[in-house]
Amino acid sequence: MIRRLLEKLRPAPVVVAAPETRVSPRDIGLYDALLDGWFLGDSGELLKGFAITADDTLLDVGCGEGVATLFAIRQGASVIFTDSEHDKVRELARQVTAQSDRANLGLVSNSLPLPLADGCASKVVCMEVLEHIDQPEPFMAELVRMGRPGAQYLLSVPSPVGEHLQKGIAPASYFQSPNHVQIFTPERFAALVEDAGLVIEHRQATGFFWVMGMIFFWASERAAGRDLGGAVRDRIQAPYPPLMESWAKTWQDLLAQPDGLAIKQMLDRFMPKSQVIIARKPHVQEGA
Repeated sequence: MIRRLLEKLRPAPVVVAAPETRVSPRDIGLYDALLDGWFLGDSGELLKGFAITADDTLLDVGCGEGVATLFAIRQGASVIFTDSEHDKVRELARQVTAQSDRANLGLVSNSLPLPLADGCASKVVCMEVLEHIDQPEPFMAELVRMGRPGAQYLLSVPSPVGEHLQKGIAPASYFQSPNHVQIFTPERFAALVEDAGLVIEHRQATGFFWVMGMIFFWASERAAGRDLGGAVRDRIQAPYPPLMESWAKTWQDLLAQPDGLAIKQMLDRFMPKSQVIIARKPHVQEGA
């Protein structure tokens, strides 16, 4: 009898669940980008329709972490990369030197103007930079100057839908210099490119995942009582707040569903993070 009573009073064994595998927003963001046609190593396309070969010289303006530059050197291209932050250029130069024996150049510059010769590049990349520029028209003219006749351009800026949504939660400094001082409608972005003398070949809008990721990031910063001053990078770096990691896991689970890709594409059209343009500089006409 006593034994049976003791058995009833004995606490039940505690079952400790295995820790859930953490999901990196960066990794899920990369997978999301692959689904959109970015980083196609087999065909050498940084984005579908923007192929880089060993015959190219790629100019990466506002290179940041150097995603485009490092992709280009893996295709055997020569690279010129610029950024206003010395540490970014120095670290990227170290990686480029370690991975490539081609002639390469890294510059610390605000790009107005760049100390480079006319027509120095056959491929020009400028992603998530124009929104930081007080006067984007002369900046675009400088980009066009450095492309050879026939040069191809890969340009991107944030989508206005995502920007206006973030205005409701991001700190005021995010929409002040040196951060985002321009919001481009699709019409204004296209006009900026065409008025500079380029011909648009392709347009797309992507990145719903990152719009929501940024919302969760700002919410986490607010909860922690932080207001990011100074320059704010568009790509939030690790360690990521738990809210962002939870969102990354949710997005990963959605993409694994049978209709996950179709849902992603619908949401990308509804609220994209970025709008992208591939354009080309016309060849000089004979007799012109």
